[in-house]
Amino acid sequence: MEVRRLSKWSEFVELTEAQTGWAFRGEVSAQWPLVSSLTRRLQVYAPDSTLWPLREERSLRVFRRKAHIYRTSAAALQDDLRCLALMQHHGAPTRLLDFTKSPYVAAFFALEDAVTDAAVYALNTPALWSASPSFDPALTREVIDPRVAGNFEKYFMVNQLPVVWFGEPLEMDQRLVAQSGLFVLPGVLDQPLHRILDGYVADEPVIVKYVLPLDMRAQAMQSLYRMNVTNATLFPDLDGLARSMAYELEVVWERLIAEYHVRTNVQRP
Repeated sequence: MEVRRLSKWSEFVELTEAQTGWAFRGEVSAQWPLVSSLTRRLQVYAPDSTLWPLREERSLRVFRRKAHIYRTSAAALQDDLRCLALMQHHGAPTRLLDFTKSPYVAAFFALEDAVTDAAVYALNTPALWSASPSFDPALTREVIDPRVAGNFEKYFMVNQLPVVWFGEPLEMDQRLVAQSGLFVLPGVLDQPLHRILDGYVADEPVIVKYVLPLDMRAQAMQSLYRMNVTNATLFPDLDGLARSMAYELEVVWERLIAEYHVRTNVQRP
């Protein structure tokens, strides 16, 4: 994996603008490995990896058995990828990794709550579209497509095949649309994504890590705010609007500060 430490926000803009068709993921810490929420959970609370397929299968089964209570239609629960997306949307640990087609959305998620150097991973999806793992060139993206009935169990839940699939469910929810989102689905849970991709045959780099230093945050967040990349637009509901207030606390225009000082000085006894 190529790692590039940037020094200016303009560098990120220039580099990612040239990566047409790529997908991006922001991580609030540059030190975090590129693994799913399911991997993080299992590594901490159920470290015996031989039982991970059993635990994942049980999680899906229990969710399907109960989630229909809250749905007007159970159709999404019968589709493996849509069911995983629904679980992910509502906070369940899954093997899905959220990516976006927008480098700016990824940068927002990386920097919004950053207190140390953050990172944005750029995935070369055009190169990966027809690429396949060296251990079995027949396992192309089309062959392992989890949207095809039976493929998730065959190629992913067994947790033995170091393959990667990327794409969207056949039906996308409002949040996924708002974030220009897509999912990356690893075939094994005990390896970070870049390690799995090391086993792919491609004519060009398939993943790049941009390290965004903490001192870049102020300029970047201001730029993203002006682009209207905020929690209110990325999560188009009341929860998103409420979450967006966190950055509104940082954004106070100089004119308002001057008016505040005048008002508080007048009010003093």
